[in-house]
Amino acid sequence: MKSLPIKKRQQTGFTIIELLVVLVVIGILLALVVSSYASVQRNNRNQDRQLDINQIYESLEAYYVENSKYPTLANMDNLSWVATNMKTLDKSALKDPSSSYYLLVARPTKDVFAYTVTSSDGSTCNNVKLICAHYTLTATLEASAQKTYVKTSLN
Repeated sequence: MKSLPIKKRQQTGFTIIELLVVLVVIGILLALVVSSYASVQRNNRNQDRQLDINQIYESLEAYYVENSKYPTLANMDNLSWVATNMKTLDKSALKDPSSSYYLLVARPTKDVFAYTVTSSDGSTCNNVKLICAHYTLTATLEASAQKTYVKTSLN
């Protein structure tokens, strides 16, 4: 007796389940890549902030050696004053990597560097009546366990 051939079902494509599984896997991989890339970019900006603060710090200390005082906040926010009196300071160091402004502020703020300068007794200085004798430079870091990066004057 001859057996009848069994018809096999021929698959001509993927099932909807297989397609959904592939899409979910691709989505997970894409999410991992995007979050890793964002983390790398954030870390790079934080490193740039620290480098900029260190560059400003070195220029402020050099200025102090020559003038026996630190510049006021108004001096530091005047780019022509900075170019004339702090020749080693690249103006781009005054700008936070996430900002478009070359501006320092008195209190630590996101996306802006802070420069707090005081006289020897801790009061506000203007280099006319009260000489600026101390300062604190602060950069606010993005999504980091260390919230700020701070450098203070050597005096």
